[in-house]
Amino acid sequence: MFKLKIENETDHLEAVLLGTARSPGPVPSLDEAYDPKSKYFIQNGEYPKEEDMIKEMTAFEKVLKNYKVQVYRPEVLTDVNQVFSRDIFFVIGDKLVIPNILKHRREETEAVQYLLDEIDPENILRMPADARAEGGDVMPWNGHIFVGYSKPEDFDRYEVSRTNQEGVDFLVDQFKEWEVHAFELNKSDTDPRQNALHLDCCFQPVGKDKAILFPGGFKHQRDVDFLVDFFGKENIVEIDREEMYNMNSNVFSISPTVIVSENKFDRLNSVLREMGFTVEAIPYSEISKQEGLLRCSTMPLRRRS
Repeated sequence: MFKLKIENETDHLEAVLLGTARSPGPVPSLDEAYDPKSKYFIQNGEYPKEEDMIKEMTAFEKVLKNYKVQVYRPEVLTDVNQVFSRDIFFVIGDKLVIPNILKHRREETEAVQYLLDEIDPENILRMPADARAEGGDVMPWNGHIFVGYSKPEDFDRYEVSRTNQEGVDFLVDQFKEWEVHAFELNKSDTDPRQNALHLDCCFQPVGKDKAILFPGGFKHQRDVDFLVDFFGKENIVEIDREEMYNMNSNVFSISPTVIVSENKFDRLNSVLREMGFTVEAIPYSEISKQEGLLRCSTMPLRRRS
């Protein structure tokens, strides 16, 4: 049986599911797109091409394998976008949670059934029908779980609201030894610069005690204050709205000292290197046109403390 272990976002990565850009299908219509950034690039004739996304994901896979990470890939489904594996399930501790995601994405789970078959069924949790969550909103962090969500008035209003109160309640109920901190996020179905699609679009821990943060992604100042107090102001790398739009908070940690980042994130990468991190910078800007980046493309399965 495959052993799961995820205690945080940055321990040494041993095994990960990396999405695939093969056979994503034709450019979606505006009605088929479900985030404002994708809609923008569809309208402007700049939606990413399959061959460009494959090149970017191949570069990412090469970095992961250079660090001896076991990389799983989903089976390729014809005409299905499978880039963002983070959403279809997530791991906390030794449990894999299968949430309820957008109905037109549910077949993506079938493409990783071969992997689910290797996991002890007792370690697989399925959310009840009324609970919604996506992995981009869920971050385990050493006994804490940070969750981005929307209350009913926003969840029912915005298509980009992906995690609801029932999803938060499920995590509180199932992970009693973890302390769950839930943050309401700002949402917009029309303006990607005003939309925090997931928590990892405006926040992510890095290293042992640091974090990248865009305060404007949070609906309440008290949640920003909590995170600044939790990590310490001196340990926060604050990004601005344009950097958020370009997905600067959506980097990916291979270890407490190694971060994979987009090669155009000049300021962020410079700051991270000054802080002592090794930054593996790769091209990933085409994939970012779908309002997701490196963390969104990966689902860690096991990290070594």
